Amino acid sequence: MKAISYRRYGGPEVLEYGEVRDPTVGPDQVLVKVRAAAVNPVDWKCREGRLDALLDAVFPVIPGWDVSGVVVRPGAAVTEFAAGDEVIGYCREDFLSRGTFAEYVAAPVRALARKPRTLSFEEAAGLPLAGLTAYQVLAGALGVNRGETVLVHAAAGGVGSLAVQIAVHLGARVIGTASERNHAYVRDLGGEPVAYGEGLAGRVRALVPEGVDAVFDTVGGDTLKTSANLLAPEGRLASIADPDVLGYGGRYCFARPDAEDLTALSRLAEQGVVSVHVQETFPLERTADAHRLNQEGRTRGKIVVTMDREPPQDTVWTTGEEGTLYSKSQEGTL
Repeated sequence: MKAISYRRYGGPEVLEYGEVRDPTVGPDQVLVKVRAAAVNPVDWKCREGRLDALLDAVFPVIPGWDVSGVVVRPGAAVTEFAAGDEVIGYCREDFLSRGTFAEYVAAPVRALARKPRTLSFEEAAGLPLAGLTAYQVLAGALGVNRGETVLVHAAAGGVGSLAVQIAVHLGARVIGTASERNHAYVRDLGGEPVAYGEGLAGRVRALVPEGVDAVFDTVGGDTLKTSANLLAPEGRLASIADPDVLGYGGRYCFARPDAEDLTALSRLAEQGVVSVHVQETFPLERTADAHRLNQEGRTRGKIVVTMDREPPQDTVWTTGEEGTLYSKSQEGTL
């Protein structure tokens, strides 16, 4: 199959487009034909080796954790899905190797949910990682309740934009930091935008003199320090960007695959509670350009890579040595 992979850590130039071995489908996995895969900051951070102390890399690495696609075949122990089901997934394992920037992925069933019928494959691909991060931080780590005020940083970004929508759904008043060009977008999401940068604390205090009940930090550094000083006396602080949050009495959060949470997100999307804005799409062979754009840090919503190639209608799936799944047709092996 065609995929993006890298054989060493480095910049976008280490990403290679070409043929790789077809995935092996384990008993608790589902073979998914990938229709779209979203780019997340963690993808290029992994590519640069920044998570080397956390995740072993088995080279060559196929990057990517987000996916939307169609089930080709469930593993021997899987009863939740059947061929033809449209699914989304946060396909993170505890090592780097078998990612989603490929024509096919063997996804753990624990990481999958049914795709929201109201979202396109491109939109749906942007929901799993960012949505689970927002959902698990707001409903779990921060325990946001109706009537509280929540400060969300980078509110126009992939995680931030979903966090604003979910917090509003939970009944909170949401203040979101964003650049001036994204203020109208944040308002459309249901938040009250404030400009980040120098003077942020004063701008937030002008809106909430008594301090905010919860802060969702996606930036870290000085922003984290400022956030801690904006909390009300019993306020809570969580960060997905900076472990120094622990020194402020807060929670450091890393999203985990959870089929139940992902199903809840899918339902919220079908109910119109959350939407995913796709800023730009790239074909698989231009994944390096998608990484570069994401690294600029000015994304509104999500950047998505698409896989448009369809297998021939006479494709037959057969199992080869060691359970490897091969796709063959009259035109030869895919």
